[in-house]
Amino acid sequence: MTFNSSWLQAVKSGWQRFGAGIDIGSQAVRLVVVSQRSRARGALHLEYLCTVPLAPGVMAGSEIADRHAIARALRDAFAGLPRACATHALQCAMAMPASATLTSIVPLARLAAQSHCVGDGGLALAGLEPAVMSEAERMAGLERHALAVDWFVDENHLPIRSVTIAATARQHLEARMECAAIAGISLTAVDGEPHAALRAMRYAASRELDPHEPYVALWIGTDGVYGWRIVDDSIAGEMRYPAPEHTDLADALRDLVHGPVLDCALVSGEIGLLDGVGFSLADLADVLGCTTLPFECAALGSRARQPGDPLLYEPAGAVAFGLALRGVLE
Repeated sequence: MTFNSSWLQAVKSGWQRFGAGIDIGSQAVRLVVVSQRSRARGALHLEYLCTVPLAPGVMAGSEIADRHAIARALRDAFAGLPRACATHALQCAMAMPASATLTSIVPLARLAAQSHCVGDGGLALAGLEPAVMSEAERMAGLERHALAVDWFVDENHLPIRSVTIAATARQHLEARMECAAIAGISLTAVDGEPHAALRAMRYAASRELDPHEPYVALWIGTDGVYGWRIVDDSIAGEMRYPAPEHTDLADALRDLVHGPVLDCALVSGEIGLLDGVGFSLADLADVLGCTTLPFECAALGSRARQPGDPLLYEPAGAVAFGLALRGVLE
């Protein structure tokens, strides 16, 4: 009997998993690499963080205008990767712009009924794909050959199991895959920016807030503000601004927090963009009626390297962190 080298390495490292999150923003490429030593959700380790600035004109909104410039930035970001990470099979996930991505959370039971699946084991879940693709076509308004779709069973919505589906036009995905390929990077998943940021903030809440404490998670991106009200670790409400139903950001926030009294709001993303709508973190706290805490990677894992890396403390690091987290927890 023989075993391949990756299997032997996994045994030697105590089944250590490594996840890398790549966020291609309008002004910079951000990379976060995390590891976890067991599937039993042991301590998280922040292995590596890096920010590579982008020159003006490299990005045009959600479109990559200069693919070779992005590939160079990716190579630069991965160039300093510690050997301990480089010798493992990295689970690399890349973010898709919020404006180019549609996300839907669908009850698992509904998709199973459409697929005539019984139970929720691996074989049954494999049979969900036709129903998932139909749901993606419905929400994107595109035929499946023009779509790139990613989906997974989200255990965060227990006791009702749900499936999170992310869909984007294939052209957006192909551009990012081409840039990664030029840089010698193999992608294992893509995820929408808001959903990746939400994953990061929910992880932060599990470490920093009291159990079952209701809170708000906010992500500020170039196309607007996304918000979720979390009660008992489930999404009890969500919002997006700008949107036709809201006259201004304050109105959207007041609508979001309608319900149990909140003690805290976690805020991530490009917080400086709030200036464009005349808001600040203090204004958010006033409208929400609770304390606001900017997201920081630094508090979420042990780390021995680069103690002064600014990405440790930047709320904009939430997307890359959430993507990396996916590689070790899901």
